[in-house]
Amino acid sequence: MSRSDDVLKIHRLAHAGGSAALLEWLAARLGGWTGVVRAGDPGARQAEREQAGEAPEAAARGAAEMSARGVRSAVLHGDASATLLFALDAGRALAAVLPLPHPPDAPALLADAAVPLALVLRAEEAERREERAEIAEARAREAVLHLLMNGRLSTAHQIAEALRPPLPDPMRMYVAECRTGRRAEVARLCQELTGGRAWVVRCPVYVRHLIILVPADILVPADATALFAEHDPLAGALTAIAPDCAVGVSGELALGQAPTAYTQAFHALAVARGRGERHARFGPGPELALAAHDAGADWAGALLAPLHSYEPRRPQDPGGQELRATAHAWLNFGPHATRLLKVHRNTLTARVRLVETLLGLDLGRLGDQAALSLALRLTPGAGRGSGTAAPATAPELDTVLRDPRLTEWARAHLSRLTGPDAPAGARTTVRTWLEHDARLVPAAAALGVSVPGARKRLARIEALLERSLLQSPSGRYDLWLAHRAEELAG
Repeated sequence: MSRSDDVLKIHRLAHAGGSAALLEWLAARLGGWTGVVRAGDPGARQAEREQAGEAPEAAARGAAEMSARGVRSAVLHGDASATLLFALDAGRALAAVLPLPHPPDAPALLADAAVPLALVLRAEEAERREERAEIAEARAREAVLHLLMNGRLSTAHQIAEALRPPLPDPMRMYVAECRTGRRAEVARLCQELTGGRAWVVRCPVYVRHLIILVPADILVPADATALFAEHDPLAGALTAIAPDCAVGVSGELALGQAPTAYTQAFHALAVARGRGERHARFGPGPELALAAHDAGADWAGALLAPLHSYEPRRPQDPGGQELRATAHAWLNFGPHATRLLKVHRNTLTARVRLVETLLGLDLGRLGDQAALSLALRLTPGAGRGSGTAAPATAPELDTVLRDPRLTEWARAHLSRLTGPDAPAGARTTVRTWLEHDARLVPAAAALGVSVPGARKRLARIEALLERSLLQSPSGRYDLWLAHRAEELAG
């Protein structure tokens, strides 16, 4: 093979296969070890390498000697081998340890490979830096989302200002569900359709979801508005461009109501999956937190008082605010809350057990889960200024649910289950499911149907109620509270 053929091969490998492919070919072509070493302290026994494996002692020693002398190339002779080194950049060197006698064209071949190798190494490092920057930004955006969900708006704004765009207030929240691997493309489409005003974060729990905050007054370009969608121009434009996506949209809310906005958008997504247009806006209806606020604020504060005042014994243990965030995440996502909280499943279990102990609840029961969910919604802001009432003087949950405003909310919430569009047995199906703590297997047995049959019934009821039931965040807590309020009124 001529030198020109070797040079052509070197450039093709560097372009198509990168540094690993080029070094592998050089090793095979020369019949010895070939790699990249970095000169360290002269006394160091090892040298840093960019590819797998360890550099021979001779290569490490040669790189250090070459760096100390300030030369661009060097040859070290041993008893049975020769080490050839050519300087690259950043203190690195291309080294080859070859048995004697080595091929006569080895020095020329290595010299020809040094420049392309240095360039491809630099390109690979830039790519790795870009990947690390993308990961860091994604985690920072996830942290902002976590802060919003826990009412820490000031800190969320500070971090978001550095990432751009600023957090919108008021806003609408979108949850977009797309195929695995398409989130980056859908995020780019959101930025294009909103003129860069959308604040996009990858959902830390569901790998197919994007969470998108947009200013309430956002409009897609005029041509897109004319072409797409009746209910929500942005969601319609997005699903028209990416037809494999489904999009749920919240109502217009203040940024401080981000947890409510997410729940609304998630429920709307459950509806959107069954629609031809693949998008839906959260259906109008009475909000439980609004209906229960006056009657339930004292009860909620008293229930959560032990949590808000809890002080851990050790500095490394979670405090009351962190336990509140854990409870909120667990109620919304169950075991998947580990992805949001970045904790081990055993840690999550231990924290939930501690919350149970502090509050005197049995979180294996749907009724206690519903009570805790309502209390958290009635005390926003991670408990600031709440929880001061003494539990002995606070009303019971049943007393709260007997309030006429809650009775009216419950009847409105459940009315669709007996309306003209309700499938046969919808009310019985829901009641049985709730009586079995929203567990599908025992509910199916009690209904006398198969588990897939029970799941299909609940899926139809999801579309009827415009609320997610089978996937968390689920509407099961509000359904339980509505049934209990109706029973008490009866």
